[in-house]
Amino acid sequence: MSSIPRPEYPRMQFRREDSWLNLNGEWRCRFDFGKTGVERSWQEKTDAYDRTILVPFCPESTLSGIGYTDFIESIFYARRFTIPAEWAGKTVLLHFGAVDYAATVWIDGREAGRHQGGSASFTFDITAFARPGVEQTVVVHALDELRSGCQGGGKQSYGPYSAGCHYTRVTGIWQTVWLEAVDPAALASCRITPGADAGVFALEPRFRLDRRGFTFTAILSAEGRELTRVTVPAATGVPVTVPVPSPRLWCPSDPFLYDFVFEVRNENGGLIDRVESYAGLRKVHIEGNMVYLNNEPVFQRLVLDQGFYPDGIWTAPSDAALKRDIELSLEAGFNGARLHQKVFEERYFYWADKLGYLTWGEYPSWGLDWHLPEARYRYLEEWLEVISRDVNHPSIVAWSPLNESAHPSPETLAIAYPDQATLERYRTFVRNIYDRTKCFDPTRPVNDSSGYIHAKTDLWTVHPYRATAAELKAALRPADSEVMTHAPKHECAYTGQPYIVDEWGGFKFIPESHRKTAQAGWGYHGLDLKTPEELCAKIEEQVDVMIADPGIAGYCYTQLTDVEQEENGVYCYDRTPKVPGGDLKRIFGKKPAWDKTK
Repeated sequence: MSSIPRPEYPRMQFRREDSWLNLNGEWRCRFDFGKTGVERSWQEKTDAYDRTILVPFCPESTLSGIGYTDFIESIFYARRFTIPAEWAGKTVLLHFGAVDYAATVWIDGREAGRHQGGSASFTFDITAFARPGVEQTVVVHALDELRSGCQGGGKQSYGPYSAGCHYTRVTGIWQTVWLEAVDPAALASCRITPGADAGVFALEPRFRLDRRGFTFTAILSAEGRELTRVTVPAATGVPVTVPVPSPRLWCPSDPFLYDFVFEVRNENGGLIDRVESYAGLRKVHIEGNMVYLNNEPVFQRLVLDQGFYPDGIWTAPSDAALKRDIELSLEAGFNGARLHQKVFEERYFYWADKLGYLTWGEYPSWGLDWHLPEARYRYLEEWLEVISRDVNHPSIVAWSPLNESAHPSPETLAIAYPDQATLERYRTFVRNIYDRTKCFDPTRPVNDSSGYIHAKTDLWTVHPYRATAAELKAALRPADSEVMTHAPKHECAYTGQPYIVDEWGGFKFIPESHRKTAQAGWGYHGLDLKTPEELCAKIEEQVDVMIADPGIAGYCYTQLTDVEQEENGVYCYDRTPKVPGGDLKRIFGKKPAWDKTK
């Protein structure tokens, strides 16, 4: 077993596993409460760092070895590393899975790069600073001003303690840090768009440098057998079509994945780069009020997954834990998840692809003050980075860029949108988000704002938390409207989009085994169910309301696990079950009335 935490290769759709170096493990760090570290040249004076931290776990987590949970707006990290001598002459890349929020990196005291955004992965070319075979020092400064209104924090708490549906904060490095050596003209990325109807994959390669006479080869395989090989001149952005003989489509019941190898050769035919990848051949589209997967209507039985862990906060303690969360969801009868107010790490989507698990990609939009131009700019910049990183994953079937952008109470709406001009600025911004998302990825539906105020959307999503089935039914089909609307005077008109109940439930139940250790937590509706049977009955009566309605295209139950004081998961925070095996699967596995398949 590796002594390095999270030792697995982090990027399974773009693999060069013979030329990488994992930098997870012990780093030195120093809190910078006065935010004066740069002025004091801490990027050079690393001997003064007074703590040890285990990367990639944030300092708020127990797995980091620190567990400090008050605000840390500024922190410095440092570690020594040695680039392998055989990397001499190569381009050396320094990759970060994610750093919350703004990162500045120095190599031996010289600035190597800056990145802004707490959820997107990023890379710096440090070739100019690299000294293969010689010990060097990397310093990372993370600035995390969560309460500024200019950065998305998702469900991180904006007060000193966790409260309501806000939880322990995440500061600094929270995903794998690693080095990679590549040829100067290596492949930089390759977008893979499945064409299920045509039986093809459309590739869009991008190269670090364009060179005359270089070629790009895509080799498609299935189950170890080569199917197709296509070679073209290496040219950034020029599409490449790869035919798929006897296509086998990716779906939850058969999550079949094709393997790709991408090769770049120079003008003499010499191999300068080799990247391994994979892809799923599948199609997602909308017809009328239904979502279709591979030209068949699909009822999405999703669960809200916030991706928090008791010991790692936003960072899973292991790769196995990422996989296990998906397995737990499947065992409870769900066929996918709305990944809520967090950008999950790439390894999660790898397991979702492998296991046939439908997901919605979401940005941690809570905390952004939409009235601030800087907030809007930062959001759009990072959201497109997130889509760019994850666009190749077949398991992602929708994008959900915003969540509950303003609570639809008259008091809150009056503050958020005091006049028509302010409301229209918000609508214009959301339409812009929708248009940019669709421009970048026209192959998936976009849920502009999950619940509350829609401005331009492919999916009509609502959050009807109701205590009883009768109340839920009345909310979903109001007498004065075709569908539920949270703020009729503020949102766009419903025009027949798929109608999805993408938050509901939230019923609190604490098993006897956890009642002594449970926090003074909460669930929706003020209910405090006492037995697994009561929980199942409450869930089932509301599932039955939704699957009996032919106009409802799916739902998302709140939620997969308890998170700190929010105790409404179908599993406890430590992932132990609340309900005997099979009971939930029978309920959540129910098909809608229109589905006549066996």
